[in-house]
Amino acid sequence: MNNLTIDIDRSKLLPDQGLPSGTELLGVGKKMAPDWSVGISRFQRDSGFKNEIDYKREMMRSGRVMQHAHLGFRELSHTVDAIQRVYDACLQRKARVDRFGVCLDWSMGYPRRLRTDQVRGTGVILNEIESFVRLTQASPAAMHFGDFMLGFPAALENTSAALAAGATTIGNLGQYFTFRLPGCDDDVETTQSTVQALGLIAAQSVPVLVHSNLDDGYAAVYEDLASVLGQALLEKYIVTDLIGAPYAVCYGHHFTEPLTRIAFQRALVKISDGVPGSQIYGATVLYKGTHAENYAGLSAYLLSDIVAQKLLPTGHALNPVPVSENERIPDVAEICDAQRHLSRLIDLADGYVPLFDRTEIERVSETLLREGQRFADRVLAGLSEGGIDTDDPFELLLALRRIGGRALEHAFGGGALRVEAPGRRTPIVGATTHRELEEKAEEFVNSDAGQAMTALAKTPTRILTATTDVHEHGKVLLDLVFIKAGFAVEDGGVSSDPDKIVSIAKQNSVDVIALSTYNGVALRYSKMLLRKLKEAGLDVPVLIGGRLNEIPEGSNTSLPVDVSEELDEIGVIVCRDLETASKALWTVLSSNGN
Repeated sequence: MNNLTIDIDRSKLLPDQGLPSGTELLGVGKKMAPDWSVGISRFQRDSGFKNEIDYKREMMRSGRVMQHAHLGFRELSHTVDAIQRVYDACLQRKARVDRFGVCLDWSMGYPRRLRTDQVRGTGVILNEIESFVRLTQASPAAMHFGDFMLGFPAALENTSAALAAGATTIGNLGQYFTFRLPGCDDDVETTQSTVQALGLIAAQSVPVLVHSNLDDGYAAVYEDLASVLGQALLEKYIVTDLIGAPYAVCYGHHFTEPLTRIAFQRALVKISDGVPGSQIYGATVLYKGTHAENYAGLSAYLLSDIVAQKLLPTGHALNPVPVSENERIPDVAEICDAQRHLSRLIDLADGYVPLFDRTEIERVSETLLREGQRFADRVLAGLSEGGIDTDDPFELLLALRRIGGRALEHAFGGGALRVEAPGRRTPIVGATTHRELEEKAEEFVNSDAGQAMTALAKTPTRILTATTDVHEHGKVLLDLVFIKAGFAVEDGGVSSDPDKIVSIAKQNSVDVIALSTYNGVALRYSKMLLRKLKEAGLDVPVLIGGRLNEIPEGSNTSLPVDVSEELDEIGVIVCRDLETASKALWTVLSSNGN
């Protein structure tokens, strides 16, 4: 069982009484199909295609490289207007957008009746079917509903509304495995709603793609790309083999080098059974500098993706992420610039195709296929041996979620266990993002600021690290740096509620809390955490870094603004980088007598 290090026992993993069966839940969704069927979108009327699968296949046959535009505005009217403006402005420059996606607010994951009581993020909220319809009628491009749909308690009601509005690609299954809504710990309810929604999708007379962004799921924590492909095989087994719906993969955030980016795409072709992909996301971790510097990253990943589609089309639309994305939500002009950049690069890419060495690409692709299948097989065999019914989609999904990505890779991954890093394996095909984080941590620890931090760690100090949302790369970097420096690190979790952080801090007598944030909630989250710490009688300094912005109440732009000054005023220590964090630790630990 490949050095199994976790105890898989159904009685311990799924001790809940009265769990429903997958068959029952799929039946609920199937019965709803006559009342909640795919409506008619503007895309369907204007293109003449009944669904996006057929459209994508025709574009693949014609050799067209498709384009995806993603918007992140907060207000619905602003979003509808932006879709229209982007589509029209790009078309005027012969850059046709084939599909749009929108950043839905994380509160969309809650059932409608509970949304008004939740802290709002930076995305748009669609409470009525009419709101979904406004989006699917906004342009002739297909409308993609991804984030905070599948994988949440509101999966069934959100999916019903999206289908009725004419959407034929719905996601994001990847989020089921890793995203956690604040104050929502009922994974049984979440899984029930997700399986019911998948049953509704599978029962449609018009084929509807089930989209999964692997980078939002366990791909974000797997260090081996073979495990990532294995995860896609596991999800495809659940969605297609057990449920009967077409499964589409999205990837790209964390694929930063051309070789593995193209090799992964080629491996997907061979496991997709002819079902087109949804989109390939931009490698936004390459955006680390000015706009001019970020255009180099934009061109680098787009050229790889364009060549991959020309060599072996998969139906994925390419998503050119605006170069301002690492700073704030991009505006309409910046979205149009990125789309036009992609369109022009497509025109210029033909000359690069012969230059690519397909021998090495094929070698890596075949390794991914072989080892990815072995990973998926080992996972299913291990779960089955532990009493999990791997033919039941509800039971299998819930088991995978409760085990967690790191434990799955540790137990079933293909690489050798690392003696110097307990709980981790040597990747067969390494994920570049994790390697880059390791290198960045090592580089910092060897710097003057890192050496100062190492000296500080000689006095016993316990630091709790956590994230305010699902984006955890900042936390991973902090963990690596603090551990290499010699601090004791307590895991406060990902997307952790303030109550949870306070509880862990109290139980483990932590000296410092270090937060990584991304999702536009820095100020509200920090205020709540400080209040909870005070109520618990804890005086623990809080460091925070990441994207420190929020949308002001009453904003008429839907764009967030920097809240660093406000964070300083309430007593949270803003850390723009690791050097600032090192200085902050010296200050707070010295004042505490450490």
